[in-house]
Amino acid sequence: MPIAIACAAVGGAPDCLAFEDAPKASAVDRMVGRRIGDFTLPDVLSKRDVRLYGFAGKAGVVIVFTGTQCPVGDLYLPTLVEMNREYASKGIVFLAINANAGDSDDEIAAHAREFKVDFPVLRDRGNVVADSVMAERTPEVLMLDGTARIRYRGAIDDQYSVGSRKPAPTRSYLKEAIDAVLARKAVEVKATEVAGCLIERAESTQTASKPEPPRVRAPSAEIRAAREAMDPKVADVGSVTYASGAAAIIQEKCQSCHRPGQVAPFSLLTYDEARKHSAMIREVVDDRRMPPWHADPRHGVFSNDRSLSAEERAKILAWVDQGTPLGDAAKVPSPKTFPEGWTIGKPDVVFEIPEANVVPAQGVLDYVRVKVPSNFKEDVWVSAAEAMPGDRTVVHHIIVYVDDHTGKSRQGLGGAHLCGYAPGDMPSVYAQGTAKKIPAGSDLLFEIHYTPNGKLREDRSKLGLIFAKGEVTREALTLPIAEAGFIIPPGNPNVPVSASMNVPAEMRLLAFMPHMHVRGKDFQYTITKPGGKPEVALSVPAYDFGWQSYYTLKEPMTLPKGTVIDCLAHFDNSADNPANPDPTKTVRWGQQTFEEMMIGYIDVDVPVGVRLDRRAMRPEPRPGLQNLGGLLGNRRRGEERKEAKPQ
Repeated sequence: MPIAIACAAVGGAPDCLAFEDAPKASAVDRMVGRRIGDFTLPDVLSKRDVRLYGFAGKAGVVIVFTGTQCPVGDLYLPTLVEMNREYASKGIVFLAINANAGDSDDEIAAHAREFKVDFPVLRDRGNVVADSVMAERTPEVLMLDGTARIRYRGAIDDQYSVGSRKPAPTRSYLKEAIDAVLARKAVEVKATEVAGCLIERAESTQTASKPEPPRVRAPSAEIRAAREAMDPKVADVGSVTYASGAAAIIQEKCQSCHRPGQVAPFSLLTYDEARKHSAMIREVVDDRRMPPWHADPRHGVFSNDRSLSAEERAKILAWVDQGTPLGDAAKVPSPKTFPEGWTIGKPDVVFEIPEANVVPAQGVLDYVRVKVPSNFKEDVWVSAAEAMPGDRTVVHHIIVYVDDHTGKSRQGLGGAHLCGYAPGDMPSVYAQGTAKKIPAGSDLLFEIHYTPNGKLREDRSKLGLIFAKGEVTREALTLPIAEAGFIIPPGNPNVPVSASMNVPAEMRLLAFMPHMHVRGKDFQYTITKPGGKPEVALSVPAYDFGWQSYYTLKEPMTLPKGTVIDCLAHFDNSADNPANPDPTKTVRWGQQTFEEMMIGYIDVDVPVGVRLDRRAMRPEPRPGLQNLGGLLGNRRRGEERKEAKPQ
């Protein structure tokens, strides 16, 4: 963006400050109310590392972004030094952060000594922290409470501005915010504009944590061998053209993802697009990486199995090997139509979060929760539900819950689980007669996890619903089978974690959805009916965090009361795991990708009117499960909830 230089007399001397020609798109109150992520930065004065969360127990932290050549910032340094001395004894910590790419460590230290700064002055190389909190200028301040939540951001006071100054401030915004935090009261003015110099940013260094590599994981050797043994031997398929064979297969097995606006990196809607990517198509089909399907074929039969049959695979490979001929263009199948953006079909109603969430360029973000009123005047039955990200480049996942305000049907962090989104196959779709219920007056709670991608982005995610047609006789429910108390030691390549559920009343099992993070290695569901032997219902020998699937049974499985569902997962925390952020770390349950989860979701249905006793679902208590109720039934510290006004 073009830069203009404004020169004005500040403090009796001409000063030139850099300002952008156009105003910033980000709101003045950006991220106010949200908890910022932990960081560790070097102090140029003490030469020691300073960690934000190392100040746990303090009443609050003031962060001021500084530079060595900003006149407005220089004018405020004595004020900040004085405030530090006033509030240090009251539990308020002051931290200066310099994120300017053009300032050296020696220059920053010399500048701090010149102004007798007696609190840590931290170096933010690559402007990682500045990006994570969306800081724009020096001397912008953030007032954090004792939980690292931003309570105020903006100017220190209103004394100095570009080209003018007052004898004394008429409003001392920072002092007012500090006093409110100390008194545990609401901050009256939560955000103000900042007069000062733009932070001189370096090129973004992406996120603070190591991102998972872009991939769809190849099937395990175990699955390869099983498929080779099970697939019928295919005779020579002869001449294969795009028109006579390849097009139909690509339409049915590839285009749901390989089309504009979807998760795949390129489109395969036309012959030219398929021919252009034919070498890659051959590679991923030959090693069974595409289409993505990670279930062991020896266990279960699934209606949404997208893997290629032996004949389909042979035809695609032959088409590429034969030079990707088009054939008779008149015989190419008619283009398959897709509802714009949706995989469930055209929704009957769409809900969108009311305001765009601004996602900073860098950093690790807590989950964002946005409540949207349904405004349903009567109970509604939904046969299909799909969450759609507004910006797929930064939306890691979405879960939408139904909050009926009673708490009786709560089965997740914010209510009953409605549907979710993650890279993969996540929409909830149910057969005739089965549907999920949204009680009248319920709110829809969007839980969104954003992962910055190096650029400032905005997201307005959506939810599409298709109402059930005809009589609904069975209510669908999504239930978690989870273990929260695990500990994954560093370097261990094969850590088992298990969880179980007792079936409290007869129900039908519809689908599975295993969930782990980047250390996830494999996942297995075993079902033991009363008086019967254990039966593996789903095995995923090579779990893929980059492609998370629902596994929908071709025929529902009736589970009598007393059935036990066991889930067993293994985690690979070794250096041999290419997606491992840090094999030297001990890993526990947590929201972030570099932490872990172990949840075996199941979709079931029961006759309308039947209520399940969740307490009866748990097996005998064991270490770690005591925390599960809190994790699945209550909001955690550090989470943000935005309230949307009813329309």
